[in-house]
Amino acid sequence: MNTPILDSIQLPHNLRDLPLEQLPQLASELRTFLLDSVGKTGGHFASNLGVIELTIALHYVYNTPIDHLVWDVGHQSYPHKILTGRKNRMSSIRQYGGLAGFPKRSESQYDDFGVGHSSTSIGAALGMAVADKLLGNDARSVAIIGDGAMTAGQAFEALNCAGDMDANLLVILNDNEMSISPNVGALPKYLASHVMRDMRGMLHEIKQHSNKVLDKLPAVKEIAEKAETKFKAIANEGSHIKQSLSLFENFGFDYTGAVNGHDVIQLVEILRELRNRKGAQLLHIITKKGHGYKLAENDPVKYHAIGKTPTPENISGSLKTENKPKPTYTQIFGQWLCDQAAADEKLVAITPAMREGSGLVEFEQQFPTRYFDVGIAEQHAITFAAGLACQGVKPVVAIYSTFLQRGYDQLLHDVALQNLPVLFAIDRAGIVGADGPTHAGAYDLSYLRCVPNMVIATPSDENECRLLLSTCYQLNQPSAVRYPRGSGCGAEVSGSLKTVELGKGVIRKQGEKIALVAFGSMVQPALRVAETLNATVADMRFVKPIDVDLIRQLAQPHDFIVCLEENAEMGGAGSAVLETMAQQGCLKPTLLCGIPDVVTEHGDSAKILDNLDLSAEKLLVKIQNWQKLN
Repeated sequence: MNTPILDSIQLPHNLRDLPLEQLPQLASELRTFLLDSVGKTGGHFASNLGVIELTIALHYVYNTPIDHLVWDVGHQSYPHKILTGRKNRMSSIRQYGGLAGFPKRSESQYDDFGVGHSSTSIGAALGMAVADKLLGNDARSVAIIGDGAMTAGQAFEALNCAGDMDANLLVILNDNEMSISPNVGALPKYLASHVMRDMRGMLHEIKQHSNKVLDKLPAVKEIAEKAETKFKAIANEGSHIKQSLSLFENFGFDYTGAVNGHDVIQLVEILRELRNRKGAQLLHIITKKGHGYKLAENDPVKYHAIGKTPTPENISGSLKTENKPKPTYTQIFGQWLCDQAAADEKLVAITPAMREGSGLVEFEQQFPTRYFDVGIAEQHAITFAAGLACQGVKPVVAIYSTFLQRGYDQLLHDVALQNLPVLFAIDRAGIVGADGPTHAGAYDLSYLRCVPNMVIATPSDENECRLLLSTCYQLNQPSAVRYPRGSGCGAEVSGSLKTVELGKGVIRKQGEKIALVAFGSMVQPALRVAETLNATVADMRFVKPIDVDLIRQLAQPHDFIVCLEENAEMGGAGSAVLETMAQQGCLKPTLLCGIPDVVTEHGDSAKILDNLDLSAEKLLVKIQNWQKLN
């Protein structure tokens, strides 16, 4: 690979030594390296190709790491990692012990803020800007946010605050009409239909150069200010400039844009000017997701992230569907949703911008009027569902476990306290692998257990997933069915909409002395462990209401109780078992096996589970050692 300019850059200060005219060639070399690197490792793809020129320009103009670059979501940070001393480690990205797929403060001093969820950049960068001012530092803070992330309420809360504060903050709105799926809602349409030239920048420059003279001539200054107001009004009447200036200036920002986000020299010139400005600034750039790689440009949804493939020429090969004998839980949910919707016209599906990831593509095609993508707005998604439920509609909210955390107040206050029948289909429960701790669904059992009126189901295989979805959908109260990423054990899936008895578990294997009380994904490892230990295995099915009779039945004849869950041990399903035994007066020596009180790593899921002592092999050793102590 011939990348001589890129090879000369170890850290951003090397980049700043380059002449300006070499930056386009550097962008070309960086794109070539990224194509090769991600082709070998897999990972986020189209989003990174779209910000190469912007990343170069930012590190060229800003004095990083003294100045702060805060990337929203962070799935577009690979060029940033390459330019900040991590180029030779890119072969390890998203792998256990390797680079994280998102900015991570402990990984580099150039990663100012750890991310993984969207719409946090403006608030974090504002905090840094205010802190620098309080500490007397002359640093600058930049938030880089996509138009998809700008749809979230947290972004607008931060805009509202920043525009009214005396802080040096630049917000770069990277407008590519995409998040993961095509953007939805009024804001992206607004941005797409009102792309403007930078008159505000010209006004700012004229004003800066003339203020000293005009201050000495008050009458002339008054005339000039009236002229400036009139100039803006005339520009606004053209409607192209009117609405963008109106939107962001009403928040207190000086607006610059929209500019070509793939012209690195122009970006450098604009950023140099903006870095010298005081106060809240917003730069609106237009980019194309997947820029420089035609397949990704033409289908940025498919190429949002890719798997491993030997060469960049074969990147498309990583997207070919393999003949997998087992459907994923997401696919099981998607098929159930379509079947249930065909049987009940009151069913509607809601997603906060995760159509593909949550398995809703087929549902949208079959039931377009009953499908609602609300954008990256988890709080709104849940309150919206509550409103639907108030009027007799049956909402199913398809959401990742890690993203449900963002709508917790709405789940509690708007859904649960009013006892509304909203079904939460919680995908990516437990360990998720390469996406790491920001995406791990390690806490939902703990934070849902204390919610009044809430039913929590944990399917142990693919058919159980369908059974429990059908069961919870029929309830007249809030409910959640949580299932892991990927496929299960390959259980045959019924096409029916049968239900099971609420709050009742089942014995999967009868043994003696040891009872393995397992929840969800841990039932299969429990069955393997039980073969060696001759233990009883209970598939509890429900965390809430928990099967009190079954727990009492297990506690009486067994000497030891072992609880297994792919969730935080603290406050999780095992805690529910202990509470129940204490209430029933049948306590026995009990071992909790779940995710300990640590931040999990990124990497292969099986490896992470093994490190957490949650693989069948490690569980066996752990239980045997514990038995010896008791």
